[in-house]
Amino acid sequence: MKKNVSLGLVLVLLALSFMGLKVRIEQIPRPNVPGSSIIYLPSGKYLKMTTFGFSSLAADLIYIWAIQYYGNTAITDRFAYFTHIFDVISELDPKYIDPYEIGALIAIYDSRDIPLALKILDMGLAKNPDQWIFPLEAGHYAQMYAKDYELAKEYFKKAMDIPGAPDVAKRLYAAASFKTLDLKTAWETWLEVYKTATDDQIRKIASNHLYQVKAAVDIAALKSALEKYRERFGRNPLELEQLVRAGILSSLPQDLDGKDYLYDPPTGEIKTQVSPWKR
Repeated sequence: MKKNVSLGLVLVLLALSFMGLKVRIEQIPRPNVPGSSIIYLPSGKYLKMTTFGFSSLAADLIYIWAIQYYGNTAITDRFAYFTHIFDVISELDPKYIDPYEIGALIAIYDSRDIPLALKILDMGLAKNPDQWIFPLEAGHYAQMYAKDYELAKEYFKKAMDIPGAPDVAKRLYAAASFKTLDLKTAWETWLEVYKTATDDQIRKIASNHLYQVKAAVDIAALKSALEKYRERFGRNPLELEQLVRAGILSSLPQDLDGKDYLYDPPTGEIKTQVSPWKR
C-alpha cells in the first residue's frame, strides 16, 4: 500500500514538474504555433535530475510529443531544433531504440535531410554499440537516397561486424564494394557468402555476383590489352586470340562458367555471353 502511495506521489510530482516547465517555456516570446514550446526543453541531463528516477517515462512522453510536433506541417521551422529534441530523449533514456529509428525516418521522409537522418542513427549507435540495426539502416539511407556507395559500404561493414547481425548485412557490404569498384573485397566477401550459405537461393545469388565480379575484372583486363594492341598496330585485333599471339596476354580469361567472352572487332566491345542473373 505504501509503495503504491509513494509511486502515485512521484508521478504527481513528475506531472507537476512538466506542467511547470511548460508554463515557463510558453512564456518565451514566439509566434503562436501549436507545440512550438518543445524547442525550449532544457538538456536531457537537466531533465533527468528532475524526473525522480523516472527518466525513461519522461523520454517516452517527450518522444510522443515530438512525433505530434513534427507531424504538424503548420510549424514551418520545426526541423531547426530537431537534433536537440532527440538529444534530450537520448540523454534521458539512451537505450530507448525507437526514437532513433523514427527520428531518422522523419528526417528522411519529412525533412528530406539525409545527413540529419544519418546523424540520428549515428547517435543511436554511439549510445548502443551492440545494435546493428543503426548502421544497417544508415547504410540503406546512404545507398538509396544519397547514392553514396562508399559511405554505405562503411556502414554495412560496421553492421556486419556487430555480433548477431543478420547475414544480409554481409551481402549488402559485398554489393556496395562492387559499386565502389573495390572488386577484390567484393569477390572475397561474395565468396565467403557462397561458401557459408546454407540456403540454395542465397548460394545462387552469391554465385551470380561472383560471376559479375569476375567478368568485371576480366573485361577490364581485356580492354587494357586492346588499348595496348591499338597503340602497337593502330587497329583492333580481328579476334581476341591475337592479343595472346602478340604477347600482350599470356592467355584469354574465361567467365566463371568457363565460357569465352564475346568480342566485336569494329567497336572493341567485350561482354559476357549471358547476364549474371540469367545463368
